[in-house]
Amino acid sequence: MTIRAAVAGASGYAGGELLRLLVGHPEVEIGALTAGGNAGTLLGDHHPNLQPLADRVLTETTADELRGHDVVFLALPHGHSAAIAAELGEAVVIDCGADHRLNDPTDWARWYGGEHPGTWPYGIPELPGGRERLSSAMRIAVPGCFPTVSSLALVPALGAGLVEPDAVVVAVTGTSGAGRSLKPHLLSAEVMGSASAYGVGGAHRHTPELVQNLSAAAGAPVKVSFTPVLAPMPRGILATCSAPLRDGVDEAALRAVYAQAYADESFVRMLPEGQWPQTSATLGANTVHLQLAVDADAARLVVIGAEDNLTKGTAGGAVQCMNLATGLPEATGLPTAGVAP
Repeated sequence: MTIRAAVAGASGYAGGELLRLLVGHPEVEIGALTAGGNAGTLLGDHHPNLQPLADRVLTETTADELRGHDVVFLALPHGHSAAIAAELGEAVVIDCGADHRLNDPTDWARWYGGEHPGTWPYGIPELPGGRERLSSAMRIAVPGCFPTVSSLALVPALGAGLVEPDAVVVAVTGTSGAGRSLKPHLLSAEVMGSASAYGVGGAHRHTPELVQNLSAAAGAPVKVSFTPVLAPMPRGILATCSAPLRDGVDEAALRAVYAQAYADESFVRMLPEGQWPQTSATLGANTVHLQLAVDADAARLVVIGAEDNLTKGTAGGAVQCMNLATGLPEATGLPTAGVAP
């Protein structure tokens, strides 16, 4: 089985990570590579690590360029995917942007503005019912990088009713999560040697996605206080996720629930007790590492999660979804070993 795949937005960080994974995918032939302002340039000018594709010329991102492929990955800015996807007919379209993640049109209008472009099957296979929704799907919404790790960190406890529906997430992230366009606050002189919070007070656009995922798991509305923190590293997320314990819940019960939830998962690993996740261990891998503890004095569950925001948090998750949608084994072409040091 050979899948002909196109990548729109190939000059960006997410597009480059998609191509890194697709180059090594045994069932994929890489077709059109498109870009916006970088159309007409060589891919190697933007991603010198991608030597097998370095001489490929980026073309304009249009429906005509993307038609005729089995799978189209859209690594485009928010708000740009819906119009192109509507013209792509029978291709499997996997949107790495936010256009189709949210269920509620009111949430979309509040956080992104404009008319809601519709909801597609949500691309975290490890969530309850996720694989069933993604298998043979023709349209898939890749989740945000923060919701990927944070949802996987808290869903087992919420789904089992072991914690109250009131979550706090503080997540440290690398600068690549903000994309590749020039932003003064992301210059190395501004970032190196400094950490800074942003989107404070419930202002980050991934908040409604977290609320959506955690509320679905709990079967009731979940309050989420989410604070992202920018750290001087290029990639990776370390999320500290907590919630109040229900009466009578102890650490043994929590560990049993998490062990059962992720026992058969290739890409989610509960670390041995006493070992804590670190972003370096997930670099380049399509994995989430988790560890939990009970803060007895505060009566709270604390779960730490680590992932590479560009791999499992975006491109790796997208390829995982492609495998499910096209009937391939889910793990095909996806690394589970990180790069170290």
